[in-house]
Amino acid sequence: MSYVHTRLARRMSIENGTGHASTVTLTADARQHPHVFAAAFNSGSPEAVAAVYEERAVLVPRPGAPVTGAGLASATAEFLALGLPIAVEPRHAYVADDIALLIVDWVIEGPDGSVRIEGTATDVARRGADGLWRYVIDNPFGVAESDRAAATDERPFDEAADQVLRASAELNRRLA
Repeated sequence: MSYVHTRLARRMSIENGTGHASTVTLTADARQHPHVFAAAFNSGSPEAVAAVYEERAVLVPRPGAPVTGAGLASATAEFLALGLPIAVEPRHAYVADDIALLIVDWVIEGPDGSVRIEGTATDVARRGADGLWRYVIDNPFGVAESDRAAATDERPFDEAADQVLRASAELNRRLA
């Protein structure tokens, strides 16, 4: 983050349930918001992730299945439960006044490559009264076809979660 962006950003300290505070730096630059999200996600703190969303934000964890409120928190917890970091690469940021459309390539990958979830997000963020950006709509799988996903029961997150469980079981078996 540049000096100017750092100066314009506000730090929020959030208790993450482990006795340690996670710091999320919200930004006054919409183009930096995906990086703020990644930092919150990689902290492992559901509270830190929640801070990058507006109160009534929508998350689309599976194509064609938007959630909000408790559903958003639950879907976030599922992704965080993987225990893997996310890497983001903003592709485009289109800003009109206090609204931004963010196109972001992202990947969640295990260290050995056995788990890999990736997509190109189409996200909408809004600048709040405090001048800082938060997600209004977080659509991580972008234009993925919900009809095909529903017809084949193809759910990228479910497949990755199964991979993590299999890898964990194998590791436990080796350590036993």
